[in-house]
This record gives sequence, C-alpha cells and structure tokens, in this order.
Amino acid sequence: MISEKMLALARGNSAIRAMFEEGNRLAALHGRENVYDFSLGNPNFPAPAAVGRAIRGVLDREDSLLVHGYMNNAGYADVRGAVADSLNARFGTAFDADNIIMSVGAAGGLNVVLKTLLNPGDEVIAFAPYFVEYGNYVANYDGKLVVVPPNTEDFMPDPQRLETALSPRTKAVILNSPNNPTGVVYTAETIARIAEVLEAGRRAYGTEIFILSDEPYRELAYDGVEVPYVTKFYNNTIICYSWSKSLSLPGERIGYIVIPRAVHEYEIVYEAACIATRVLGFVNAPSLMQRVAAECLGARTDVEAYDRNRRLLYEGLRALGFSCVFPQGAFYLWMKSPVPDVDFAEAAKRYNILVVPGASFGCPGYVRLAYCVSEDTIRRSLPAFEKLAAACFARA
Repeated sequence: MISEKMLALARGNSAIRAMFEEGNRLAALHGRENVYDFSLGNPNFPAPAAVGRAIRGVLDREDSLLVHGYMNNAGYADVRGAVADSLNARFGTAFDADNIIMSVGAAGGLNVVLKTLLNPGDEVIAFAPYFVEYGNYVANYDGKLVVVPPNTEDFMPDPQRLETALSPRTKAVILNSPNNPTGVVYTAETIARIAEVLEAGRRAYGTEIFILSDEPYRELAYDGVEVPYVTKFYNNTIICYSWSKSLSLPGERIGYIVIPRAVHEYEIVYEAACIATRVLGFVNAPSLMQRVAAECLGARTDVEAYDRNRRLLYEGLRALGFSCVFPQGAFYLWMKSPVPDVDFAEAAKRYNILVVPGASFGCPGYVRLAYCVSEDTIRRSLPAFEKLAAACFARA
C-alpha cells in the first residue's frame, strides 16, 4: 500500500489537471482547434527573444562545468546578487545576495519555506478563493490550512475575518497578488491592515507569524495598477517568485525566494531554507536557467497581448449575460456560475469548453477561465459560450 497521504491525493487529483487531460481527450476526438481549453495557466505566448539569446550566449561563453555543475544550495552568488540589485532598483529595497535563494519556481519556493517554518499542527491561513495546491503544500509538512471565507463583494482579503482566523498555532498567512483565480490585485491599504492584524496577533500570542507572498503574476498587471511590495508593510515577510509567467517559462521551473534581514532570526531562517532546498531533493535551482534569468531581469512577456485577451473575453462573456470580475492582473477571469459550478463545468464540456469549478479554489458558485490562450481561441469560443449561456440560463 502506498502512503495514505498520496493515496488520498491520487484519488482526488487536481481539478485543473483533470480538465487539462480532458482537453487532450476532446482534442483527439474533435481536433485541437475545436476545443476551447481555459483550464490550465500555461502561457500560449512565446518567451521574449532575450531568453533565447541568453541561453545561446550562456552556452557559448561560459565554462560548461560552471553552467551544468553544482553550486551553493542557495544558487550562484552572482545571480543572487543580480536579482537583489534588480529588486532594489525597482522597489527601493536593500537586499543583497544573502537575502535571495534561487528556487524551482514559486511552488518549489513555497515548499522550501513551509518545510523551513512548519511544525506538525501549525496553521497556515489562506484567503478563499486560493490556489488549489496550497492545501497540499501545507499538508506536506503536517500543517493545517485554515481558510478565510471569501469576500464576494470585491474578492479583496478581509482583515476582520483574518483576525477571527488567527490562533496560537498560526505560523503563516499566504498572500497571492495578482490573485489566482480572481485576477484581483491587493491594495496597499488592505496589505497594511493585514500587517496590523498580524502584529497584534504576534503580541497577543507571543509567537512569530509570517506572510508568505506568492508572486508568480507580479509583472502581469494592467491599466497602470501598482502591485505593492509586501516586505515594505510587514517585517516577517518572505517572497516566493517565479519567471514562469513573466517570461512564459513554466516548464523551466526557475524562481527565487526573498528572505529579508528584518525577518525574525533571519540567519537561522535563511540557513534552514538553504538546507530545505537540499533535503527536499531540489539540491539547487536549475543551473543553466539561473544564469539565463540573471541576463533577462529586464525582459517581459507581451502584457499587451494578455490585456487584449482580457478585454475580449470579459466583454464577450458579459455581452452573453455572464457576471465576471474584471481582472486587474494575472491571466484569469473569475466568472459567477448561473448554475452550480461543477454542473456548469460539465455542461461546458458538451460545447468543448473547459473551465475549472470554483469549488476547487475554496469558493463554490464560480468558475475560473485562464485566458493565456490565443486571441483566435477566444474569438472562436464565443459562439460556443453563447450556446452554453442559452442552455444554462434556461435552467437557472
């Protein structure tokens, strides 16, 4: 018999991945061009040209033993220094190489940090709707995910509900902005209020509480919306970042962790996170992609193309009578379901449309659509959505 934890996960596989596999099945039956797959956040836009140039340049210029060899578990010192310098220039911070750990994407970074912080029974708070894997990541280290109910007025985190969720076992709060699945960007005022609640909790319980800021969508913000840098609001903040979305590199698994010196017992936290990187089996972040990332710190994917998709899908669905949250960032549209969300997702498949039920994100009654697809896919999907709307609104 396999691990009981893994048996439960195998039986309850991610709805997102299940929809992705369903997309492959439908594509085999009907042709890929006739399937409108909004399930997986897999960018359909090529990496910036700077990435290809950097890969070729690193391989041509640098010693292959360096490029493909081991290094410190935290990553190459010069790469970490370049990341710190970039953050300092952008956000007015004062980081150096020893505040940065190169990670296997933001997901790998979160697992490193949770491995570092959690004792069995410690609680980690997430605001619904939240990325479906958070519960699994926390459970990996025998922690407990505590979910703050959704604020369905604007999907901004509710500091008052956070205050109610705090307990002596609270070890961390996960923030994800721009948010997956809603596309909401958390305001500076909201983050400041969250920081106040956590400071009060630290004093009341005599414990350290951390913010884990999960930031794979930081660069994908629209209409001049600012994404606040959370370390400026709360000392015990640890950042987990990925280039998966900003450079369209999800399969390369490259990102970084920021552990500021303001974090309580910074030295031991940083050292433990480096060890966690090793004992989790990552050993270090991919060596070639570390060196490539350092040369692409100023590069960005085509945010304007995402913006066109955002507006096209939002306006198209609204015209058909659907109620949607207008996303400020990321590449997801959060739509209210006119019928129970699981039923809606099943009905959508009859028209070769794949969406993810909101229940997967801790918020039933909604569905998530990933608009990181081609513009042509969105345009061709709208007649199918029209048929779906007619069928579902007739039932509602």
